[in-house]
Amino acid sequence: MINRELIEVFSEIAREKNVDRSELGSILESLFLHLVERERGDASNCSVIVNIDKGEFEIYVEKDIVEEIDDPVMEITLAEIAKIDAEMANDLSIGDTYVEIIDPLIFGRRMIHMAKQFFSQKLLDVEKKYIYEDYANRIGEIIIGTVHQVQRDNAYVNIEHAELRMPRKEQISTERYRRGDTVRAVIKSVEITSRGPDIVISRSDDHFLFKMFEMEVPEIEDGVIEIISISRSPGERAKIIVKSNDRRIDPVGACVGMRGSRIQAIVRELNNEKIDIINHSEKSEILITRALSPAVPLNLYIDDERKYCIAIFNDDEIDFAIGRGGLNVNLASNVTNYRIDAFGKNEYERKKQEDEKPLFEIEGVSSSKSDILAKNSINNISDLLNADEDFLLSLKGMSEKAVESLYSSVQNFIEKSREDYNLQKEKAEEISIDDLNATKTSAN
Repeated sequence: MINRELIEVFSEIAREKNVDRSELGSILESLFLHLVERERGDASNCSVIVNIDKGEFEIYVEKDIVEEIDDPVMEITLAEIAKIDAEMANDLSIGDTYVEIIDPLIFGRRMIHMAKQFFSQKLLDVEKKYIYEDYANRIGEIIIGTVHQVQRDNAYVNIEHAELRMPRKEQISTERYRRGDTVRAVIKSVEITSRGPDIVISRSDDHFLFKMFEMEVPEIEDGVIEIISISRSPGERAKIIVKSNDRRIDPVGACVGMRGSRIQAIVRELNNEKIDIINHSEKSEILITRALSPAVPLNLYIDDERKYCIAIFNDDEIDFAIGRGGLNVNLASNVTNYRIDAFGKNEYERKKQEDEKPLFEIEGVSSSKSDILAKNSINNISDLLNADEDFLLSLKGMSEKAVESLYSSVQNFIEKSREDYNLQKEKAEEISIDDLNATKTSAN
């Protein structure tokens, strides 16, 4: 009777935890072996058979039959067997194996209590395993959960029995989360730890924006429109390159939606993060120009092999083109996979002159050194900075100290040139302000 009662109690607990029956059987086997080990000190010669359907289990212990007992756990005499079953004792002899059936009543109430603790821990381990396996197969999916705890470095989100962690770097910096808030995020990684599965979710990852577009724009999910590249500064601005596989469909228009309905839904979800949608082009000049939007470059100098671009803007638009903290040009660089350097028109002309400055005219560069370099087609600053250092060291008469001196002299010249340029620029701005004030005064 006690067998059935125990099985029923544990089965009910397992059903509440949604544990598979085969998993339950395995847990129960390890549980009863654990009880035997606690009671007898050793369970290596024990086996357990569990029948969940019938609510039955049996524990068997195999013992060697000996004349004198050295280890009561592993050995038994014929006299002891006779006390249990005289008929069986007559059929056995020394050296045979005797199978003893253990009565669960020997465990007592204290052991049953321990069994429940052991069972609960095993169920918890199984639950953690289920959670890990489930979420490990869902990396890249969007989830919706409820914030239940906010700490300095992490926000914890609950979904049913699982706890998901959103580190600070995976949060949108402009957002503040409170207990009870509903949040949407993408599953970024799942790892198993000693404390259970560590499920990291993100709202700042580029893939979160990808999944948001996939949800809002059916053409993306259908494969009609492709997202080629994404670059984000979470909470501030994002640039996304899209391509249509159907000439009849405008990829930018499809992503924006009727009256901006689709893009507005994404922007609201991202706490008003600005999104630039860029139509893909195989021509790097067109693609980079679009990526630099809303700024419009005057000219582009592109090296496709090196994936490098110099973008020239009007002097009064260069700050706008670069963006606060370099935001616009950095996003454009990342999304196109081109390194983009942005210059104002006047600054670029100054830099061009700087790069073309002959080495023999630079203070600190001796004529002997400039002659050695000139013989190897290194005539100006640009040639020197683009030359391989190992190549320079291989030239006759060029020591490591000499090369360092060259670099130092060139660097000093560049810094002095930029200081002079900035000083002239400041003076020009002061003159402009004075002229403006004078105009206002005369008008009054």
